[in-house]
Amino acid sequence: YSEYVGFLGRVAALPDPPDAIEVWNEQNIDREWPNGQISPQTYVQSMLAPAYQTIKGANPNVMVISGAPAPTGAFGGGCSASGCDDAAYVNGMAAAGAANSMDCIGIHYNEGIISPTQTSGDPRGNSSHYTRYFWGMVNAYYNAFGGSRQLCFTELGYLSPEGYGGLPGGFSWAGNVTVGQQAQWLAEATSLAASSGKVRMLIVWNVDSTTWGNDPQAGYAIIRKDGSCP
Repeated sequence: YSEYVGFLGRVAALPDPPDAIEVWNEQNIDREWPNGQISPQTYVQSMLAPAYQTIKGANPNVMVISGAPAPTGAFGGGCSASGCDDAAYVNGMAAAGAANSMDCIGIHYNEGIISPTQTSGDPRGNSSHYTRYFWGMVNAYYNAFGGSRQLCFTELGYLSPEGYGGLPGGFSWAGNVTVGQQAQWLAEATSLAASSGKVRMLIVWNVDSTTWGNDPQAGYAIIRKDGSCP
């Protein structure tokens, strides 16, 4: 932890510093945090809080964003040492005092297959799950902190296989999403975020990735394989 926190402090102290630093990424799953040690309390106390103090000490103008959890319902609505549903993790962060150590709540929304204007009607199983919906995630995260902090989308994107062929199995849920829908839904999500009063920043995931395989990042890109950008 101390090595990482020190690194963030040096980044904040650069002559041309970043506008913001997100402290880690998707720390609620064991792809990004050691299995058996996943804990929102540990994250806040050992990483986020000291990072916030170090970053602000180096440059108080650098915005600190909490690490955005991975959207998931795989843990039955709860939190365990091997992984946490994102809402449970965010609630755990709030209970551990994370609001005192961040300027903005990190959030990822990358599994949508319907318009962000909708709050029901997702065709997949567990269609009432909050991560299926733009507003479901926005309200879950924002309300966890009682509205005391706005949200910063460090990833918001819609996956479309158009132009690339079939999606790998873990992403087959997006098989029917068109590029036209991707463009429309990104525009809608940006407009909703801007007018909500709950969102401070939104980064589109992603602009121009060409990676296609088990992690089909190019399918999220707004610049498509043929060079077009609808």
